[in-house]
Amino acid sequence: MRRSGLLAAVVLVVALAAGAANATPRAVYGIQDDAWIEYGSGTVEERVAALQRLGLDLVRVTVRWDVVEPTQGTFDWTHADAVLEPLQAAGIDALVTIYGTPRWANGGRAPNVAPSRGADFARFAGAVAGRYPFVRRWTIWNEPNQRRWLASASPVQYVTKLLNPGYAAIHSVSPSSRIAGGVTAPRGGAGGLSPVAFIRGMGRMNARLDAYAHHPYALMRRETPWGGGCAHCGTITMSTIDRLVSETRKAFGPVRLWLTELGYQSNPPDRRAGVALGVQASYIAAAAYVAFATPRVDVLIQYLYRDEPDLGYWQSGLETTAGRRKPAMAAVEAPLAQVRRVGRRTEIWGAIRLGSGVRSYRLQRWGGTAWTSVGRARQTRADGTIGRVVQASRGTKFRLVSAGVIGNVLLVR
Repeated sequence: MRRSGLLAAVVLVVALAAGAANATPRAVYGIQDDAWIEYGSGTVEERVAALQRLGLDLVRVTVRWDVVEPTQGTFDWTHADAVLEPLQAAGIDALVTIYGTPRWANGGRAPNVAPSRGADFARFAGAVAGRYPFVRRWTIWNEPNQRRWLASASPVQYVTKLLNPGYAAIHSVSPSSRIAGGVTAPRGGAGGLSPVAFIRGMGRMNARLDAYAHHPYALMRRETPWGGGCAHCGTITMSTIDRLVSETRKAFGPVRLWLTELGYQSNPPDRRAGVALGVQASYIAAAAYVAFATPRVDVLIQYLYRDEPDLGYWQSGLETTAGRRKPAMAAVEAPLAQVRRVGRRTEIWGAIRLGSGVRSYRLQRWGGTAWTSVGRARQTRADGTIGRVVQASRGTKFRLVSAGVIGNVLLVR
């Protein structure tokens, strides 16, 4: 190898090592699909087992205050128990989101209207924490910067009536719990606030939180996890995640970051908003790398497991409504993403989800007629991730293989 080529390779290896050193040591990867987990085909236990086979660390579950306590002081835990208890039995951690005001607590209004008294919400949050002592991660409300989720879209009302009362109540029952605030949508929508404005408003109100949660969905079909986002506005998507890092630091200090919803819709079935099935898989893998490499990110949640049947809703699942596996499933099991390319020297990142500790894997390259291994089998880092520098030109295809799991196809760009 020429000296200049050797130097370039060394630079890439050092860069990859530095990226791993600066990344979150143990970011957890999870999924949310409340309807599928509770009502999908088969038993709840069978659906939980399917999540186990993906190697997921976490499942986000919504507990509706208006459903559990429709009458003040009368509790019906049926729906929450039906999901949280099987997850506990299977050893899968839950991240619980508390949402929805009952009519008795807000003057007979809709669930997206904040309670009249923060004390009522605090009492319920404490009751949830007491019933599920095995839950250690919580988020308060869902996308309160949009009016469809919090009618006022007010950071003042959110902090005083929901977040701070809920934070104090949960910690009083479960001191070791971690509670995230914000849970913001990537944009405010009609009558709402951008996440940047909402973060700043929460900071002025002395919001109490252990982490900040955000949903960095792409806002346009052409936007990818690594580019195409709005660089000069108050929105925050995966491609502009550095803005989340800087704004939360200014508002709350070096708080941890949870990305509690992210999904890319596929075509088929959604011909208007979806991307091709292989592109969806590549975006999921790339987003996993961005989360891994972004400082202070601890959690990334995939939304959904199965497509919703109504095309007016979300088709971001890992399988179709008929239960057929999409390429996206492989991107969860063993994601592989490109970090950068200099000439033919390409830096890639990947992960093996299933298992714990160091795992054996093979990197494979498509040769036109068959997949062949690039060198011998290697081992992951202790967290299941890998970093490699390979010789590859644009259009080369790679994938990870480990213990019968075959990951997504990475097309070098």
